[in-house]
Amino acid sequence: MESSEEKLWFAMRATYRRELLAKDKLAERGVESYVPMRHEYVQVRGRRHLSEVPAVHCLIFVRATKSELNRVKRNMPYLQYIVCRRGLERQPIVVPERQMETFMRATGDADASSLYFSGDEINIAKGTRVRIHGGVLDGCEAVFMKVKGARARRAVVAVQGVVAVALATVTPDMIEVLD
Repeated sequence: MESSEEKLWFAMRATYRRELLAKDKLAERGVESYVPMRHEYVQVRGRRHLSEVPAVHCLIFVRATKSELNRVKRNMPYLQYIVCRRGLERQPIVVPERQMETFMRATGDADASSLYFSGDEINIAKGTRVRIHGGVLDGCEAVFMKVKGARARRAVVAVQGVVAVALATVTPDMIEVLD
């Protein structure tokens, strides 16, 4: 039956900041995962070092079939589905493949000037849909809007209900407004 199941991207939470441990354990089992990272100065033994750390603590995206993921989760109790409510039911959040590809391209360079927001911190409905031309994000769709904590408007790439990232590297000449 598993061969007929489709691999999907699941938004998950690794409790107590164990997202990198979960990523390593999933890789050992041959399961694809993604943790958005960023550069940050950390204090180690009194000295500051530039280090790559998770951009959003406890967040990990896992690409697997549901049955494969449930089997792996039995040995990883700290790995939990992020769920959304649909009526009385609670369903795991599944991220469409294209949206996940765009998000991974947007967050792949660990840019320190990118701003991250939880799903409820940003109102995507306020912005204008745009397509980015040029650079790493060539062809990606985003929302161009003013975000809290930034002076200028930015292109925002979001995984609906989970996380959004406001990019700093997009200039107005790289943007095409979509209807």
